[in-house]
Amino acid sequence: MTARVPVYDTGMLIALADRKVKAVRLHAGLKDAPHRAVVLGPVLAQVWRPSPATVHAMAAVLKDCTVPQARSSAPAMRPTAAGQTVCIMCATGPDLAEWQRIGSALAVAELPPKKRPDAVDALVALTAARHGSAVVFTSDPDDLTAYLKALDAQDVHVVQI
Repeated sequence: MTARVPVYDTGMLIALADRKVKAVRLHAGLKDAPHRAVVLGPVLAQVWRPSPATVHAMAAVLKDCTVPQARSSAPAMRPTAAGQTVCIMCATGPDLAEWQRIGSALAVAELPPKKRPDAVDALVALTAARHGSAVVFTSDPDDLTAYLKALDAQDVHVVQI
């Protein structure tokens, strides 16, 4: 059995910045996982603020995460005794067809009442779907579940923070 790829949404990063117990414990439990937690650039941008408290909290969290395709980010896969492996999904961005899938998911996702389509949440869902066996940590499980369903994602779990 392989370990699931952890994917963080904005709510998870906010919970970590606020030092919420559940989020901190989950994050600490993932520090030895073969694949680092995935934090997409747009997710990080939604949370990042130039306040010292946020910068300090996010700097500590990002040491154990990967921001795909960011030059200064830690690699997605942790080194092993056999050497350094690469996650192809993290090394390659969505192609044109996948961006179109995100747009389609935004149009058809059955979101909870009063919720509006969110391209960043749909991108988080696509990232989890691309990895296959993944788990999304989120404060909005209904939103993420709707996007995963719209994308026909298989074997992706959602954990509420």
